[in-house]
Amino acid sequence: MEEMFHKKAEAMRRLVEAAEEAHLQHEEDPDLQYEYFNAVLINEADEQGNTVELGKEFILEPNDHFNNLSVNLSLSVVQVPTNMYNKDSAIVNGVYWSEALNKVFVDNFERDPSLIWQYFGSAKGFFRQYPGVKWHSDEHGVIAFDCRNRKWYIQAATSPKDVVILVDVSGSMKGLRLTIARQTVSSILDTLGDDDFFNIIAYNQEIHYVEPCLNGTLVQADKTNKDHFREHLDKLFAKGMGLLGNALTEAFTLLNNFNQTGRGSMCSQAIMLVTDGATDMYDSVFAKYNWPHRKVRIFPYLIGRESAFADNLKWMACANKGYFSQISTLADVQENVMRYLHVLSRPKVIDHEHDTVWTEAYVDDTLPHAQKMGGINGPLLMTTVAMPVFSTKNQTRNQGILLGVVGTDIPVQELLKVLPKHKLGIHGYAFSITNNGYILTHPDLRPLYQQSGKRKKPNYSSVDLSEVEWEDRDHVLRNSMVNRKTGTFSMEVKKTVDKGKRVLSMHIDYYYTDIKGTPFSLGVALSRGHGKLFFRGNVSMEAGLHDLEHPDVALADEWIYCNTEEHHEHKYLSQKQAIKLYLTGRKPHLKCDKELIQEVLFDAVVTAPLEAYWTRLALNKSENPDKGVEIAFLGTRTGLSRTNMFVVPEQLTNQDFLTADDKEGVFNADHFPLWYKRAAEQVPGTFIYSLPFSSGIDNKSVVLASTAIQLLDDRKSPIVAAVGIQMKLEFFQRKFWTASRQCAALDGKCGLSCDSENINCYLIDNNGFILVAQDSSQTGIFFGEVEGAVMNKLLLMGSFKRVTLYDYQASCIVFVERSSSPQSLLDPYLAFIATVKCLISELLIFLLEFNLYSWWHSDLTAKAQRLKGKTMLVPCDTEYPAFVSERTIKETTGNIDCDGCVRSFVIQQIPSSNLFMVVVDNKCDCSSAPPISMEPIELMYILLSVTRGLWDTDIAVYLT
Repeated sequence: MEEMFHKKAEAMRRLVEAAEEAHLQHEEDPDLQYEYFNAVLINEADEQGNTVELGKEFILEPNDHFNNLSVNLSLSVVQVPTNMYNKDSAIVNGVYWSEALNKVFVDNFERDPSLIWQYFGSAKGFFRQYPGVKWHSDEHGVIAFDCRNRKWYIQAATSPKDVVILVDVSGSMKGLRLTIARQTVSSILDTLGDDDFFNIIAYNQEIHYVEPCLNGTLVQADKTNKDHFREHLDKLFAKGMGLLGNALTEAFTLLNNFNQTGRGSMCSQAIMLVTDGATDMYDSVFAKYNWPHRKVRIFPYLIGRESAFADNLKWMACANKGYFSQISTLADVQENVMRYLHVLSRPKVIDHEHDTVWTEAYVDDTLPHAQKMGGINGPLLMTTVAMPVFSTKNQTRNQGILLGVVGTDIPVQELLKVLPKHKLGIHGYAFSITNNGYILTHPDLRPLYQQSGKRKKPNYSSVDLSEVEWEDRDHVLRNSMVNRKTGTFSMEVKKTVDKGKRVLSMHIDYYYTDIKGTPFSLGVALSRGHGKLFFRGNVSMEAGLHDLEHPDVALADEWIYCNTEEHHEHKYLSQKQAIKLYLTGRKPHLKCDKELIQEVLFDAVVTAPLEAYWTRLALNKSENPDKGVEIAFLGTRTGLSRTNMFVVPEQLTNQDFLTADDKEGVFNADHFPLWYKRAAEQVPGTFIYSLPFSSGIDNKSVVLASTAIQLLDDRKSPIVAAVGIQMKLEFFQRKFWTASRQCAALDGKCGLSCDSENINCYLIDNNGFILVAQDSSQTGIFFGEVEGAVMNKLLLMGSFKRVTLYDYQASCIVFVERSSSPQSLLDPYLAFIATVKCLISELLIFLLEFNLYSWWHSDLTAKAQRLKGKTMLVPCDTEYPAFVSERTIKETTGNIDCDGCVRSFVIQQIPSSNLFMVVVDNKCDCSSAPPISMEPIELMYILLSVTRGLWDTDIAVYLT
């Protein structure tokens, strides 16, 4: 990862050098006329068919590296904000000299074909982007994009800063002036990033902190805090007289006290003054708090057209190393607010500090083509590396002129691809965070609303590591990584799978260190029992390649066996093709993982007999007469998979399975398939049956069955593969009911069967979900929703246990709370129990008749409530339960008191599986017992201010 980050940073450094040299050689010409490729106007014609000004022909061709967007790989385009004149002299001159960047853009892309967008954001406002692409305005003919208010630009142009915003709310600010003031403050907030700290103070004859709970402190300028303060801006109203001297005193005191605590940016400090005038220069205040060192810069914004008090405000700015701006209309706000950034950048420019900055993970959907770059999976999550560009001309060097910022985007997915997933084991994963503790990459990061699939959450870019690794209550792991330490940490964790419905308990060993040259830290999580042992075998290259090229063999899409991104000539190679060329020596420049390739060749050879065996099964009509089994599949620890379909693809019940759309069912950049992970956590030889939650409950549903393969030798052996089948749910249920009706009694008479009206039969899995029930509509529902009283008794008896989980990235629609009450423990009806145990024994016939072992070669074995009306998703924190069976308990009997009527039940584990048969008599009405729900409960946080003597304390609590 360090190498990848370094290559991107070096590409930016070459752009900086080229830009500064081009500007040095350029002489400003106020009369310069230059026709450039305008991103909006290219290839545009007027009504007569004539090319519009700045709209000359620009060749565009689809390119799969840019998600089939039509681009020009030889030239860049220039975008100018709608509110700026395309042919303004300053812009034309800047566009002219920055044409020199085209050659460097192309050279960078040839050196590193994994690069996507490269760009230069000018301090004048224009944006040069490579490769060239056509921009489209919105329905109003507007493109609101201004590169200067993007995070990457602001972070590169300025240093971290502590800011106090003073807003005049005296009576003279009524009406339009207060509206402009609110917009000005909001625009200032837009220019603050995660490394900045701020507060907002409104003043008239009194001092009013906009957020009273944050009196006397500064807060981090993350999106959540900024949005919170924006809500309070609407509550401001104008009255009284303005005492600016008191407000300035409060602001200086706040900045000084906060700085002395050692918190904050520990760098630049500024006071933003938004007012319609000042009757005094307040030099006594500045002399007391800011002179002679002038550590705090003053940036006055004069609201309105009158200039009567402008001289006092200009003097304040000049006397305190700031900048004065006058904002007369709402249209003037953004351009005037942006000017302070150039002032704050001067120290960096004068010292020529070309700091490399990296943003947190974000989706820049302000670009017209950004959504397209995301493709079918929604917006593209990325980080940006940026560097400032300075004027190096001798005559302007001491003025500290910032020319702009260069940058390039790095999709987070590209970072995941460089991780050697095969070395991390079945449950292992890698993750990275920023210096603020925000997640850059983590397999549990969910930046989008799952229901909509493409709409990002408001706080998606500021998800803290503690919200995902939430069992680290003392933040040991988070704090160590934020402080860029190197070390290890261990803890017991509960990992949810299958859309949060199931839970796996494991012990995780964490290893972490910082990534040099970036603000990021990298962590690796290995589950004990996996990832520390591996199996290696040797086969000949010829045999391995022969079996690898079989059409039913696939390799993990997002794993890198060979790096095909490093050279353009390799970009169109599949991983199979690259491996073959590498091994045969025909592509000596290919960089491949020799160890991984040797292991995947071994897996290809060892699993090859499966294909012939599956083919014989397909040809033998008696083995699968009604095509109930649709797919047989295998996956190995090297990302190799084999599949055999027993029906044509169009007849598959679940056509997403084992495709890219089935994200949890395939080998991914950050995880093994779900059926592989669940099988690996069971006792070897145990089959995992499950109903995928992505499937419905109609006749199109399927059942998956899988088991792990562990080598049978005397030494401790890792899991090397998992195998399984997909079958129709109807086929599986029919087999179950057939088995349950058979009788092994000596006289051929059974006292009870699942056809009886006196009992209800269920087949549930180890997480309590129903696979088979007399009422087919209950399929896939949690057993506690259907039989709340029985499930509650199973929990009390220890047959199942409840695991409490938390989701700090949840989405809430409505708040629903349900409760369950304990049931009495009574003596069982022994006669009923004895009869039912006879019935359950018949399920062995089910396993004998439908023996899953026959589906692979033996030599290889070594519920949501429906909501009505209009709803809206909002981020929230939730607490929810998951349920897991106790492995050691194979059989349980019990009874329940339902208003004086005793109801009996039996639950017994079906051997070599994760399934349980539950038989419940139905002679009692237990409907009064509340169901046990898996519905999440929203955590409601309340901030309590407690006053005890001289101490004021804020206490955060949550209610469920």
